[in-house]
Amino acid sequence: MMNPKAENVGTSDTNYRDLRDWLDRVDRLGELTTIRGANRDLEIPGIWEIVSRQGGGIAPALLFDEIPGFPAGFRILFGELESVRRLALTLGLKLNQGDILSCVKACRTRLKEMTLIPPQKVEYGKILENVDSGSNVDLNKFPAPKHHEKDGGRYFGTGHCVITQDPDEGWVNLGTYRCMLFGKQSLGLHMSAGRDGRTIMNKYFSRGEPYKVAVAIGADPALSLASTMTVPWGISEYDFAGGLKGNAIEILEGPYTKLPIPASAEIVVEGECRPGDTQLEGPFGEWAGYYANCGLSPVQEPIIHVKTVLYRSKPILTCAQPAKPPSDLFAQSVFRSALIWDELEKAGVPNVRAVWCDLAGGSRLFNVVSIKQAYPGHSRQAGMIASQCGSGVYIGRYTVVVDDDIDVTDLKEVIWAMSTRCDPEKSIDVIRRCRSSSADPAISPDVKTSSHNPDDTFTAKAIVDACWPYEWKDRAFPVAQVSPELHRLILERWGRELKLNGHGAR
Repeated sequence: MMNPKAENVGTSDTNYRDLRDWLDRVDRLGELTTIRGANRDLEIPGIWEIVSRQGGGIAPALLFDEIPGFPAGFRILFGELESVRRLALTLGLKLNQGDILSCVKACRTRLKEMTLIPPQKVEYGKILENVDSGSNVDLNKFPAPKHHEKDGGRYFGTGHCVITQDPDEGWVNLGTYRCMLFGKQSLGLHMSAGRDGRTIMNKYFSRGEPYKVAVAIGADPALSLASTMTVPWGISEYDFAGGLKGNAIEILEGPYTKLPIPASAEIVVEGECRPGDTQLEGPFGEWAGYYANCGLSPVQEPIIHVKTVLYRSKPILTCAQPAKPPSDLFAQSVFRSALIWDELEKAGVPNVRAVWCDLAGGSRLFNVVSIKQAYPGHSRQAGMIASQCGSGVYIGRYTVVVDDDIDVTDLKEVIWAMSTRCDPEKSIDVIRRCRSSSADPAISPDVKTSSHNPDDTFTAKAIVDACWPYEWKDRAFPVAQVSPELHRLILERWGRELKLNGHGAR
């Protein structure tokens, strides 16, 4: 957690022009580090993973330049939104404190107050500085990295938006679905069952029609964030991102797909997938920290046949590094926590005090809800709904409900509550045959490889009631710890000398 005494960590200004302007502001915040001369394969992703892990999943943004084998200025960016301050900058959040929960609350407020803002069409954008088509298309000119030592190849799309359009309803979807570099003019496209992009693709394929896609890299950070979220079916992430920022995302028409593409993105690849046209893709180390799709065996995935590549001069390739948590999922954890909190209250659950999707669970597998108990069954209600709501249903293996004296962002406190207030016989419920994922590492490799469809899998979910039993919560045993008043006095007198809680020597 960042220094809870930090001030002025947010800003109401979201009028940055594009990713480069945003990076300039991040640099002025002191949260951008530029590294020159690192190799794209393994070394650059490895540097980011080590920096991120040492920071507990919160780290400065790393911009890599002068990559061997590529012109200077062809850059790679890791860790785009992995801090409270960068997320606040992106969404124009005003925060008086820099702790995680304050950021979650600010995101919740934004969700409550925002209205959807459709994108604004423009005739020209900097994405048009360079346009390659036909035989001139060569994806190898960009420094797409190999992320992990056991990966099956390089990945062009990990921190990006895949843009598609529903053929029936006409709305535009953006999702973050990994794209493996197959060749100069082709990419692999992996989308788990149930994802909006996969559902839309199946509509085209069922009719024998090609599935046109645009892959946008280096888009507005707010749009990149929206692309990773569970936005309701039928609502475009363009509109959602505009609402989050309070400013419309500028778009223009892609020359091949005619899809709306971000006018200020760094790179946009346009192409199409064809029914039955697949190639072996992977393996790739995923967000849960495992090669859990089909182990180290590649699987057949649709091919994006690339027709047009648009890019800015000296482009920036934005990347994410799925790996053993905590990895670069901080912004997703913050925003998913805000979404689940919002969905709990909309479902009628009162007295929700906090929600946190912990980084140790890859922002999805271990979710904690804090409540002030109001009636018998309140804690079970909160746990059940949190595990099955739209933003929590995707795997969401463990949902832990705690009393409001527990800091949900501190796993030590959460485990303490589970260990001392939870009787396993009475306090743990298991729901079976719930939604899973191709990336679920708890599903046997035999099931994944033998099934006619490896996506036909289920998971169980545990609801852990780690609250004091309602019947005697008012007689719960006193906690043995320093009182808040004594804690404050000790910090005032000894904090600077002992460098406690941010009171280090200045």
